Amino acid sequence: MHPYEDATRPVDERVEDLLARMTPEEKAGQLFHSMLTMNPDGTPVTETDGSTLPLTTPDLVEDRRLTHFNLLGSYGAREMALWHNAIQEMAAGTRLGIPVSLSTDPRHAFTDNIGASFNAGAFSAWPEALGLAAVGDPELVFAFADTVRREYLSVGFRTALHPQIDLATEPRWSRQSGTFGSDAKLTGELVRAYVRGLQGERLGKDSVAAMVKHFPGGGPQKDGEDPHFPHGKEQVYPGGMREHHLEPFRHAIAAGCSQMMPYYGQPIGTDWEEVGFGFNKGVITGLLREELGFTGIVCADWGVLTDSTIYGEPHAARAWGVEHLSVAERTAKALDAGVDQFGGEQCPEVIVELMASGRIPESRVDASVRRLLREKFLLGLFDERRYVDPDEAAETVGRADFTAAGAAAQRRSLTVLTDGPLPLSGRPRLYVENVDPAVAAVYGEVVAEPAAADLAVVRLRTPYEERPNLFESFFHSGSLAFAEPELTRILDLLAAVPTVVCVNLERPAVLPEIAERAAALIADFGASDEALLDVAFGRAKAEGRLPFELPRSMAAVEAARPDVPNDTADPVFAHGHGLSLDLAR
Repeated sequence: MHPYEDATRPVDERVEDLLARMTPEEKAGQLFHSMLTMNPDGTPVTETDGSTLPLTTPDLVEDRRLTHFNLLGSYGAREMALWHNAIQEMAAGTRLGIPVSLSTDPRHAFTDNIGASFNAGAFSAWPEALGLAAVGDPELVFAFADTVRREYLSVGFRTALHPQIDLATEPRWSRQSGTFGSDAKLTGELVRAYVRGLQGERLGKDSVAAMVKHFPGGGPQKDGEDPHFPHGKEQVYPGGMREHHLEPFRHAIAAGCSQMMPYYGQPIGTDWEEVGFGFNKGVITGLLREELGFTGIVCADWGVLTDSTIYGEPHAARAWGVEHLSVAERTAKALDAGVDQFGGEQCPEVIVELMASGRIPESRVDASVRRLLREKFLLGLFDERRYVDPDEAAETVGRADFTAAGAAAQRRSLTVLTDGPLPLSGRPRLYVENVDPAVAAVYGEVVAEPAAADLAVVRLRTPYEERPNLFESFFHSGSLAFAEPELTRILDLLAAVPTVVCVNLERPAVLPEIAERAAALIADFGASDEALLDVAFGRAKAEGRLPFELPRSMAAVEAARPDVPNDTADPVFAHGHGLSLDLAR
């Protein structure tokens, strides 16, 4: 037995022993956190058509010596556990047997976006982070994160690519549903609870490491466009609120978050170098490490080095500000900036070449590998936590009490903006749109036409502009206003029958006409039909308060400063608005 394999030895001693045994190729493999999919039966992918992921699992684990992966797609709990164990077996067969660390984007809510999150599927379903912020209760966030931890542990996920603690200050930005809204103080309180729920008091064998994102705050995107795409790369601070966006990250660091992800954004008009944050030494080393004292792992956001193909469509590397550099030069600049690891990349040969040429000293690579290995040891991956029990996974994921807690949180997060006839009573004749008629039939008599109804219940989503690129179509951007002819159709319905309107606010919808004419208006941030109707009929209490304001017009949105919270003129509903309803007697 080598010293690094001896669980009785101190972690730092085990790290140094293993590091000394590693070849440059094995070290370089640690610096990549790539993507995998799995077969539905829980077996690893050994063939690929290259349309999204160009390499098979053996290519990455055995040939390129990678040991960090995030799983794409939704699967059954038992199958995920079987797959995890198969990957660990594959890794155990390599020369040094370094275990794999598996990560995931959020999986416990309603949004399904291959680049950001997956709907709950087999896991317990909770409101989006915005919904947790609408409740504003740190203990609820702790309970949520602790549930996530237990469900993740059972299938083998040891790193959460969340929480996302950017401030939702640009109403058009597509990533707001994953944030805690526009309030920096509340976001700071909630991220402390979130990190504690995932990691515990300190990182250990029962922890899930928290990769907090997107440093130093990705909210102030020019025109609200997202920096996954070239037209959204600019991050601006016309209101001078740069320090304000850092506040939640100070709390995350104080809570002991294990990892940090810098964003793609390219700061414009500041004293920072105008390059994406993953290449920005002043931000990563100067600000994050030296000023804020962060000592954990820094993982660059996915795809900053190489061009890629997603759904068969080409995408340039998100190397904003350094597009002119070669892949090797970009890699060296990011390492010089202080990055430890590259998300969504799999080119260790580049780092081997950089070390061989002397451009990057091996000691610099060792510093990052040391951090990455240390976390594996702390999480117990070399020892008792290497494998999981598929039977336990099947019992744990979506467990009845977890599901019930998520359902209760959905109800709490609903936000009553206008109440009108609420709470409803009796068994009215109901006309419904975007509500399951079978669910509605529990609460009233469902009718086919508005003219036959006593009341309508309609669910809407925040508008967005369609984008032609398939990957970008998942990132809802552009106008927040209901367009014609849909707006007139909705208003005609509101005129024909008293209507309870529920709007899913993945972004702050512009809805003054709907707000004025709806019999009642409710906002949801991820909630089932049952949750909505329970609140409407007074069977459950809604506690939500708006985590951002709802603008009056797109002109007001366009005139607002993207780094300033709640900056639109004369909003229809202010940040923090929400009404309390009596429960049915």
